[in-house]
Amino acid sequence: MIEINERQISLHASPRDKQEAINLVGQLLIDSHNIAPGYVNSMRQREEVSNTYLGNGIAIPHGLNEHRDLIERTGISVLQVPAGVTWNPGETARLIVGIAAKSDEHIEVLRRLTRVLSDEKQVERLAQTTNPQDIIQALTGERAPETPTTSSQPADYEHYFDAVVGNKTGLHARPAATFTNLAKSFKARIRVRNGERVADGKRLLSLLQIGAERGTQIRVSAQGDDAEKALKALQEALNNKLGEEEAEAEQRTETASWTPRHARETIHGISAAPGIVFGSVKTYVHRAAKIEDEAGDPIEEGEKLQQALNTSQKELAQLHADVSARSGASQAAIFEAHSEFLSDSSILQQTISLIYQGHSAAWSWNQAIQERVESLQQLRDPVLAGRAADLRDVGTRVQNHLTGTQQQEIQLDNHPVILVADDLAPSDTATLDPQGVLGFCTVGGGPTSHTAIIARSLGIPAIVGAGKELLNIAEGSTCILDGSAGKLYLQPDDADIEQVRQLQQQARQQEEAARAERFAHAITRDQHRVEVAANIGNVRDAQKAAEAGAEGVGLLRTEFLYLERSSAPSEDEQFAVYRDIIQTQKGQNVIIRTLDIGGDKEVSYLNLPKEDNPFLGVRGVRLCFEYPDLFIPQLRAIYRAATYGPVSIMFPMIATLEDWQKAAAMAEQVRQELNGPTIPIGIMVEVPSAVLLAHHLAREIAFFSIGTNDLTQYVMAMDRGHPQLAKQADSLHPAILQMISQTVQAAEQEGKWVGVCGGLASEVLGASILTGLGVKELSVSIPSVATIKAHIRSSSLQDMQALAKKALQCRTSAEVRNL
Repeated sequence: MIEINERQISLHASPRDKQEAINLVGQLLIDSHNIAPGYVNSMRQREEVSNTYLGNGIAIPHGLNEHRDLIERTGISVLQVPAGVTWNPGETARLIVGIAAKSDEHIEVLRRLTRVLSDEKQVERLAQTTNPQDIIQALTGERAPETPTTSSQPADYEHYFDAVVGNKTGLHARPAATFTNLAKSFKARIRVRNGERVADGKRLLSLLQIGAERGTQIRVSAQGDDAEKALKALQEALNNKLGEEEAEAEQRTETASWTPRHARETIHGISAAPGIVFGSVKTYVHRAAKIEDEAGDPIEEGEKLQQALNTSQKELAQLHADVSARSGASQAAIFEAHSEFLSDSSILQQTISLIYQGHSAAWSWNQAIQERVESLQQLRDPVLAGRAADLRDVGTRVQNHLTGTQQQEIQLDNHPVILVADDLAPSDTATLDPQGVLGFCTVGGGPTSHTAIIARSLGIPAIVGAGKELLNIAEGSTCILDGSAGKLYLQPDDADIEQVRQLQQQARQQEEAARAERFAHAITRDQHRVEVAANIGNVRDAQKAAEAGAEGVGLLRTEFLYLERSSAPSEDEQFAVYRDIIQTQKGQNVIIRTLDIGGDKEVSYLNLPKEDNPFLGVRGVRLCFEYPDLFIPQLRAIYRAATYGPVSIMFPMIATLEDWQKAAAMAEQVRQELNGPTIPIGIMVEVPSAVLLAHHLAREIAFFSIGTNDLTQYVMAMDRGHPQLAKQADSLHPAILQMISQTVQAAEQEGKWVGVCGGLASEVLGASILTGLGVKELSVSIPSVATIKAHIRSSSLQDMQALAKKALQCRTSAEVRNL
């Protein structure tokens, strides 16, 4: 057992920040002859690569393994900070335990420390005590920290309100994640009660486990300086159903009943996504990862866990971005909820505790996840019980990184198939290609699962809950999947398949009738032409855009070339991609936005320093200036590709005239070096300063393209992803429309054109007002192309101008939408 005396404990400290706290706790170790002074620097270096905050107010700073030679003898020190010190954003440490470990002598202390973590009263007492012996006993005594003798749930806090859950499927993962994210923005402690069950309002998993269904009365209570503000915000959020639209929960469509006459067998399941298809069966069964409990050094195991969590977090962020682009923000929110699981303090505390009891990180993580999966499965409400699949999905992702297991991929044949699976996790479903998977049927699952929701968004017919007999179907056999009826028909004959073909043909004819005019120009009834282009993110999108009737590409997001890889793409790789995209457009213009990362988009191989406010930091063109070795190859690739068709360049995040001139000069230097063609160069209008300088910028640029999403965020000073503010960050607010109008006026004075490539252009009302304001090009999401073009053709410019004039006179976004 490590000895610790009162000289190694400092009470009532008040460090200004995390760095000072590490210096103070390190000095205690130096004074006790545990470490050489250089080890304190190693402790600071570790904070740059891993998080030493355990949770519940406790942090354990320690040095890097390669600096163990600076440890003179194993020991610990404790810095008590009653008022707390910010460790990382959203994390306040009150007990800082410095560790210098030459071997595993400190394990017993850390075992006790993880027990302390789970006892809020014990942590509170230790954080306030005036007797260092209390801390010594908690860390080294034979008696474990006291635990409550009563089995009753915690009492409600003093301030509270009662509410009825209005969400159609209750407090399932997405609205629950919105609730916890909002709760975390306040300092107050928050509890949510459903009868005898009480949850920590800042922990997603805890909130899911109280089983709050639709119509359930819950009590939300809070304690702390901003308790009343927190309760007011949470009550408003609950009244607004936590931002969840009613239609999202149930999107199935009814179709006429049909039954094949000659199918040999019918497997009954539950309709998850509509549509009828036929094809051969491809079976997919999950392989369970082999988890061995081979314990290593606890600190090294902890580092493995942290690395696995960090990698998983980045993967989920990318998955969120991909699903958002393919299916919309509502479906992508599923993976925001998944990210919340990764930071659930109860899971992390139990995992760390098991590690310091001598188990491997993989085994410990699996234990913590499985306990909670089983707990969720026991909930009476099927929607909430179905969230066990989400937690298992997240658990498997981390587990694969801990065990070095390759992510299991669904191997498809070289022709489209009907996928039959024991289960499909939401992340599995999100990666399915509708061109390769005609439909799928699973053993388990439910119609409200996130797997089903994603299937509907992708337009893939699906059946869930079909039972284990599903896996007895012979690989390659033919079947008919009727997603609308929830039935899988085995071995139909040619007559049955011919009927399915006829049904599919009828559906296609209806769809084609709606899309027949998509290639016609968007010309108003009074003969005003508006270009309707598409926002795309890769070569496949470019092909889809052309097929959807888009008049070129109004925004090519080039970030896809840089994400999810260990190094930057080469000039040749970029050139090949840009060339292929240009050629898909057959002579129509392609506007390529140069690299726009930073803010909410990170690239691991750049090792960008953490910024307190990344949206106001080094992002967009600012990052390109800092990394010319990224910017110059991209410009070279664009100019080389420009010989294959019409191309324009667009710089993001231009805030000053100097920004524009520097970027334009770099582009011109590249053009001259390559003897490339002169091509139009414009800028994104995303920040208020660009609008206010528009009359100066318009003299030099070729065009403006307004990014209404970011412009709204910066003008309104509202994070467009904020759970409470997102609905107020409306691009149809008169303040935003005034900014757009001012930009158009400045451009027209110089004979330049203005496009809009933000989300507002994809709305019918937005398209009308933008056209009325004088916007010449609307770059929209691919599914919106035909709709927006048809709307423009059915309108007159005179009417849209009158509408825009009224909109500019409105006071609120609600007034604009009510026009």
